[in-house]
Amino acid sequence: MNKGKTEKIKKSYSDRVFDIVNIVIMLALLVIFLWPLWFVVIASFSNPNEVWNGNVILLPKGFTLSAYEAVSQYKMIWTGYKNTIIYTVVGTFINLVMTICAAYPLSRKDFVPRNFLMFIFMLTMYFSGGLIPTYLVVSKMHLLNTPWAMMIPGAVSIYNVIITRTYFVNSIPSSLQEAAELDGANTFQFLMKIVLPLSKPIIAVIALYYAVGHWNDFFTALIYLNDKELMPLQSFLRDLLMSNKMSLNNMQGLDAAQAEAKMQLSQTLKYSAIIVSTVPVLCIYPFIQKYFVKGVMIGSVKG
Repeated sequence: MNKGKTEKIKKSYSDRVFDIVNIVIMLALLVIFLWPLWFVVIASFSNPNEVWNGNVILLPKGFTLSAYEAVSQYKMIWTGYKNTIIYTVVGTFINLVMTICAAYPLSRKDFVPRNFLMFIFMLTMYFSGGLIPTYLVVSKMHLLNTPWAMMIPGAVSIYNVIITRTYFVNSIPSSLQEAAELDGANTFQFLMKIVLPLSKPIIAVIALYYAVGHWNDFFTALIYLNDKELMPLQSFLRDLLMSNKMSLNNMQGLDAAQAEAKMQLSQTLKYSAIIVSTVPVLCIYPFIQKYFVKGVMIGSVKG
């Protein structure tokens, strides 16, 4: 009896040690990943002089909005916001339509060429023509320097097609299709009225993937766009930071105090640019979190 109690006590003690070690490791990882994000926030609101001297560590010092004022005075920022919102909303809609139209037939067992098409789709994940052939295709389609160049070339992600197809296969039973056919529903009606309402988790996940990709995209604009009026937000923020660095290299006519203030402002300007570009996306996440948690578990549990 005493031996059993001793083993139980030892087991409980080892469990407590494991819990303590686990908590310490998790807290350490939390600090490692969270502190850089927190520093960006507090540095963007701090006095540039305090940031320059390394005095900002855990809390903002010398609260000021000078960096945000500098960003807001760059008029093309608002043009970039408008363009990015259009590219994100319209582009994500196109992505969702194309992805669902590709994934649903591939999930149907009665679709004969699905295995062959799946092989062709997956082949493009490992082999592509490269940047120059893609540019030539976009040019031949007369998409250069148009808003569609930001949305059409990357309209489908094969990775997202695969996870969407996996969700359809594992979560939409064939009995639903049989019941719908008995009620006279065709394939399009079954997709729109049954499959899509039951697929909100995966739609939310891939919509977030696509939307974040569009929001952060600046490389596509560098390749296909020349008109400043069509540039996305990320391109203007990049130009703002680059122009600020250029002005630092050309500070003739400024006294020492003005030159130092300009250099200090350039340090906080990059932090405010990060906040301006990421906050809108962070505001969207809470609204789709419940679907996102379900969607990321695709394929982990089958039942």
